[in-house]
Amino acid sequence: MQVLSFRGPQLFPADAQALLNGLARAASHLVAARVERIANACDVAGLLAARRARRVAGEELFRAAGREGRRLRRGGLFGCFHYLSELS
Repeated sequence: MQVLSFRGPQLFPADAQALLNGLARAASHLVAARVERIANACDVAGLLAARRARRVAGEELFRAAGREGRRLRRGGLFGCFHYLSELS
């Protein structure tokens, strides 16, 4: 007869980390949405729109590289703040 072991102690930390990561990401998106709205309102010359268009084109190339088997980078916990580099 086979004994089924309980893997709760091994699974709980990973689940707790994933939950905290998701909550932190949701909170950062809420804050980032307000910052992005203010940045777009202050963009008189249209520089943010131009940079955003270039970034989207670069992301399409990045996705194409991923389909070819190359490794993609990840944003991590604060990956949603990548557009703040456009403000400097």
